[in-house]
Amino acid sequence: MRSQARVAVFRDLDVTTLYAILRLRTDVFVVEQKCAYGDLDGRDTEPATRHVWFADGDDIRAYLRILDDAGLARIGRVVVAPGARGTGVASELMTHALTVIGDRPSVLEAQAHLVGFYAKFGYQQTGPEYLEDGIPHIPMRRDV
Repeated sequence: MRSQARVAVFRDLDVTTLYAILRLRTDVFVVEQKCAYGDLDGRDTEPATRHVWFADGDDIRAYLRILDDAGLARIGRVVVAPGARGTGVASELMTHALTVIGDRPSVLEAQAHLVGFYAKFGYQQTGPEYLEDGIPHIPMRRDV
């Protein structure tokens, strides 16, 4: 049975969950994708940031964060654990994130190979492809 989506602000994350989230982000973005970058950018702790994830016990299966940029929601740090890929949890995560966002417009910076995935949720390309840490990205936006 799949776990339910969980949502929290930074101050409500327990240490075990925070550690598991940061470990997954590091394992995928830094190690698997070979991108040495400053993942801890200070935005996780902002009062309006929402952390959204699915977990099995202490194992985070999928995670993303929603930032508030002057009323515009910004989805980022979208990550799925290798063992959970192909299970549909990424779609469930995005669906739940959109309920958290509600009637606000939202943006994200999609890895180019995932543009079709995000398009299923109403996101449209808003600019040209660019490289970030050697990975092609596309800016996307969803209006309500």
